[in-house]
Amino acid sequence: MSRFGNGPVAVMGIVNITPDSFSDGGRFLRPEAALAHGRTLVADGADLLDVGAESTRPGFIPVPAEEEWARLAPVVGQFVGDGVTVSVDTTKAFVARRALEAGVAVINDVWGLQADPDMASVVADSEATAIVMHNRHDVDEALDLQGDWRRFFDRSLELAERAGLARDRIVLDPGVGFGKTQAQNVEAVARLGDLRADYGLPVLLGVSRKSMFGHFLGRAASERLAGTLATHLYGVEQGAAMLRVHDVREHVDALKIRQILKDVR
Repeated sequence: MSRFGNGPVAVMGIVNITPDSFSDGGRFLRPEAALAHGRTLVADGADLLDVGAESTRPGFIPVPAEEEWARLAPVVGQFVGDGVTVSVDTTKAFVARRALEAGVAVINDVWGLQADPDMASVVADSEATAIVMHNRHDVDEALDLQGDWRRFFDRSLELAERAGLARDRIVLDPGVGFGKTQAQNVEAVARLGDLRADYGLPVLLGVSRKSMFGHFLGRAASERLAGTLATHLYGVEQGAAMLRVHDVREHVDALKIRQILKDVR
């Protein structure tokens, strides 16, 4: 993961060009607002930006591929022109192809290459990295999470191999907040190290401002920074190589202090 940052853990800043994202929906829908926000995140220390134009929150409104790309195009092109490492958050091969042609370095697929049959081959035909996230359509309180991870990621990696997408270009995401109970969300963080060990691949953790903190702490989305930081730092101890965050500066500071403390030993 070192190619995405200067330290052992890469910080991915979130830029949502959506009207309905759970935390900041509508704030950065205009290209000018999205660009200004992304540049602030880079100035705050983000190693790369994850730009998305379709919300993935529960009950989200699907966006046609052409509209999704129309939202992304002016922003992605500017960021790439600025020399920023860009990830595009999409499940659609059409959008991924356009983004890769525009110079993005990462495709972040919340359905792990499984929603669109062309996604794996589109990424394989580039030099980009694929972030493969675990997801489910339904919540099952009796779910064996590790078993479901294994079934899902085995399928994703099979699709990648068939398409010629090399394993060293794949990052796994345990999918906190997607198709899971709150207890399973906690388990997904706690067992992150097992996921990393099972597949020998880098793991991204993204819990920024998520509903689990509302559930356990009773905090609104704007009041979840402390819970987010604590969970992400725990995830780093379990081996997370990348953190997907809204609050970049605070995460960069926390990781710096963590490293200073580790260097004493």
